[in-house]
Amino acid sequence: TGAQQSATVANPASGASPDLLPHFQLEPEDVYIVKNKAVSLACRATPATQIYFKCNGEWVHQGDHVTQHSTDRGTGLPVMEVRIEVTRQQVEKIFGLEEYWCQCVAWSSSGTTKSQKAFVRIAYLRKNFEQEPTAREVSIEQGIVLPCRPPEGIPPAEVEWLRNEELVDPALDANVYVTPEHSLVLRQARLADTANYTCVAKNIVARRRSASAAITVYVNGGWSTWTQWSGCSTSCGRGWQKRSRTCTNPTPLNGGAFCEGQNVQKTACTTLCPVDGAWSEWSKWSECGAECTHWRSRECSEPAPRNGGRDCHGPELDTRNCTSELCTHAAPGAEDVALYVGLVAVAVCLVLLLLVGVLVYCRKKGGLDADVADSSILTAGFQPVSIKPSKADNPSLLTIQPDLSTTTMTYQGSLCPRQDGPAKLQLPNGHLLSPLGAGRHTLHHSSPAAEGADFVARLSTQSYFRSLPRGTNNMAYGTFNFLGGRLMIPNTGISLLIPPDAIPRGKIYEVYLTLHKQEEVRLPLAGCQTLLSPIVSCGPPGVLLTRPAILAMGHCVEASAENWSIRLKKQSCEGTWEDVLQLGAEPCTELYYCQLEAQACYVFTEQLGRFALVGESLSMAASKRLKLVLFAPAACPSLEYNIRVYCLSDTQDVLKEVIQLEKQLGGQLIGAPRVLHFKDSYHNLRLSIHDMPSSLWKSKLLASYQEIPFYHIWSGLQPFLHCTFTLERLSTSTCELACKIWVWQVEGDGQSFTVNFNIAKDTRFSDWLVPDEVGTPALVGPSAFKIPFLIRQKIISSLDPPGTRGADWRTLAQKLNLDSHLSFFASKASPTAMILNLWEARHFPNGNLSQLAAAVAEIGKQDGALFSEAEC
Repeated sequence: TGAQQSATVANPASGASPDLLPHFQLEPEDVYIVKNKAVSLACRATPATQIYFKCNGEWVHQGDHVTQHSTDRGTGLPVMEVRIEVTRQQVEKIFGLEEYWCQCVAWSSSGTTKSQKAFVRIAYLRKNFEQEPTAREVSIEQGIVLPCRPPEGIPPAEVEWLRNEELVDPALDANVYVTPEHSLVLRQARLADTANYTCVAKNIVARRRSASAAITVYVNGGWSTWTQWSGCSTSCGRGWQKRSRTCTNPTPLNGGAFCEGQNVQKTACTTLCPVDGAWSEWSKWSECGAECTHWRSRECSEPAPRNGGRDCHGPELDTRNCTSELCTHAAPGAEDVALYVGLVAVAVCLVLLLLVGVLVYCRKKGGLDADVADSSILTAGFQPVSIKPSKADNPSLLTIQPDLSTTTMTYQGSLCPRQDGPAKLQLPNGHLLSPLGAGRHTLHHSSPAAEGADFVARLSTQSYFRSLPRGTNNMAYGTFNFLGGRLMIPNTGISLLIPPDAIPRGKIYEVYLTLHKQEEVRLPLAGCQTLLSPIVSCGPPGVLLTRPAILAMGHCVEASAENWSIRLKKQSCEGTWEDVLQLGAEPCTELYYCQLEAQACYVFTEQLGRFALVGESLSMAASKRLKLVLFAPAACPSLEYNIRVYCLSDTQDVLKEVIQLEKQLGGQLIGAPRVLHFKDSYHNLRLSIHDMPSSLWKSKLLASYQEIPFYHIWSGLQPFLHCTFTLERLSTSTCELACKIWVWQVEGDGQSFTVNFNIAKDTRFSDWLVPDEVGTPALVGPSAFKIPFLIRQKIISSLDPPGTRGADWRTLAQKLNLDSHLSFFASKASPTAMILNLWEARHFPNGNLSQLAAAVAEIGKQDGALFSEAEC
């Protein structure tokens, strides 16, 4: 009230009545006591007859006031100014009870006025930081977050960062910013960011420094391209030639990994030796001619000069007199006749020679055309032949797994082109006929292609976008509501099922599903651990789901309880990988559950994020499935021919990447892929080539076999491991190749896991490659599910309650071979919904809905009305 009254008379007019309430020209302000120095509080009021300070409700002794009187020149009213000092001891007396405050009270003949309260606080800054930055080693272009929580203090400390004792200014460097929580963030690490970083906290009392954190930005080395092959080491006979590459693309820096593999390759070569020509023996002398001479000849043919050898020196024709100069000459008339006859004979010979030349030219021209045809044949390459399409219940030939231990196939490969086009695999489109209802389903696409950029643009504003792959080739996204839906990344076996009512009603979420390449995400592995699945992200993180979504992805493990310990890992917001579930053990949380099948795993999760399946072998009998795939150039314009043998983790996503890579390299598949069981025996994988016809082909490799190190395969972090066999045709007319490639894992003195690839005549496998999956990457609402929504609700309401004679969800789980998961289903509000969701994830889009209907109808026989709708 006093403050309001003083405001009303803040500017009294000249000559105003002296009976005014005092108003303050100067009020006390908040101050901090630094160390033991006393602080001064002052106030000034007009018109005032008395001014006293009141601190924490008690009047300050009159003797502690310093008073000064003056007159306001503008109004002529008296002005009084008062000061007091407050010591640290005074404040500490009430420390812990309440804050220490003081205010002025001014009197005039009209009444009193109170000033604002001024708080007096003891300033301090503790020594120890609540959190200090720690040293880190990061790859170039990786994001860095250095946390810093300054010491407790009054007033609160301000924070600044030093890089090698120089101030870091985010205004001058767009790659750097400081969060409201005082963390230093480097968006993309650069080599120049390698330094010691110090967090500095300061206020009016002191300045504290954290321990310095050394940040090392390293660069992993990369191979340069191979140089050209050097010339053969010998000018005559068998020698060798080599080529090299350097680890300079880029050069490893700051402790980055050096390039793996050889920097020099050698291969055998043969240079044809020059052969000088030598004369054959002279022929016999001819009969004596009209000129009384006879002749003899010889040829430069024993041997003929070749490969740059010198020609023979000397005459090839020798003539001499055969009558010892006693030749008889004919009469002049007879001589003329002989001359004319000779001229005619010469003319006839010339005509005959011309005809022979024309015939020879024509024959050579025909031979040249044949050679040209052969050269065009070499550029045509292998062509695929027709293969039978898969059955309806086997939509992908990726699931074919030959028995490698017993089967041997032979391939006689022809380099000649084929005119017949390849047969295209046709997969069924749309849902199968549904026995549970024939209602029309509407297909909802995720977002048109034009909206893809908009979705990514919106996504890029989020903090987690930095860790997602760039581009949309391995991403699916869509907008979903309570009806649920499905996201799929084509040709990878990766999908995300969002069941009905998983998203709260009234909510709409933009959801994405991405596949990461192993080089994009650093997944630490220790001991005998190995990556068994692709690394998959679904999000955005923080989405609230009321029912678990189901993430489906492939794996390459031959699982058995005694050989493996398999864990589901999830990456936290801080970037660390955590074990959220151990398969086969009792789950420690109801947020996650995993159903592991022969080729795929299905992860129930109520929290979206980044997941991977990691295994740790418990014995040397533990094995992983490898997919062995052969590629060769589609065209062979030179004598050299390369066969590439890939050793891949047996998951669809890796095979898809290799197919895309080989399309860029111009390669084609030359053999049906095989599966190899690779054991945890610490033995490398060996590859060798045999049974090539030596008269047509030769290998340019000096070693008898090639090896891929065990750990490179076992870790699963290097997806495209392969060996190249370089062959050479001895003639351009050779257009068939037959050989065997053996792949085995060495164990002791023996060989095991032998795989036999035979390259056979006119076999083409180009169309074996997986065709594009039918459907769109995103399905929303009823189109995403095989079971009609109303029928699904009726099944749930009928089987969730305990039924008489066991006619409930437990029986359905047994009929679908899911009875090993009863405890998980029972922990959910609707066990039947969990069973149907898993069935949808496993069987879309080619599941047999009739079998499910029959199983449900058999359970419902006790209730005749259970599925009257299903029988319609």
